[in-house]
Amino acid sequence: MSTLSTAAAHKPKAPVRAKGRPFPTQFYMLARWLHVYISMATLLLVLFFSLTGITLNHPDLMFGSQPVTNYVEGTLPEGSVAGEQVDWLKISEFLRNEQGVHGKVSDYRNDAAEGQISFSAPGYSANAFFDMDTGSYSLSTDAQGWVAVLNDLHRGRDGGSVWTWVVDLSALFLTLVAVTGLALLLVLKKIRLKGLLTIAGGSILSIVLIVLAIK
Repeated sequence: MSTLSTAAAHKPKAPVRAKGRPFPTQFYMLARWLHVYISMATLLLVLFFSLTGITLNHPDLMFGSQPVTNYVEGTLPEGSVAGEQVDWLKISEFLRNEQGVHGKVSDYRNDAAEGQISFSAPGYSANAFFDMDTGSYSLSTDAQGWVAVLNDLHRGRDGGSVWTWVVDLSALFLTLVAVTGLALLLVLKKIRLKGLLTIAGGSILSIVLIVLAIK
């Protein structure tokens, strides 16, 4: 055997490039990964909005949670009112510190005789009325209980900007869970037809129920 043929026999072969997975397989794996991990990451939020949907639909379900209303009177600190000028920050902080009011200031107004400032939070409201001349005030607070707190959070009411983002992101994640679930169904040939028929039947039933509800 010649030197040339021997060298050729011992020449290392170029590595064979492994073939990539076909697109349907990659698509299925991505959809499954998204579906599983988004579902797990948002499990508590899904349960929260599901269960509070029941309490919203049945406001008589209080589970022992009872509303508590309080009424107090007092006098605002000096400098809170000067003529028709009102120091709203001073009044709001006074009511928070002295009367335990909480939540955001949802409304404030005054005229020559009387002023009003209101606070709101999930399941909670407080309204203070004060005399522009004497500075005397009356404050009523209404705490509706923990069920009302959860219901207002479900509505996105008075929860602040952070909770508004939570509601929006929850809606986005639930949409992704539904879309990735549909994507998984489309890849699985054995149950694709039955699954699509089930979707069609459920969609038709939902539309019928919506039409009946708004008539």
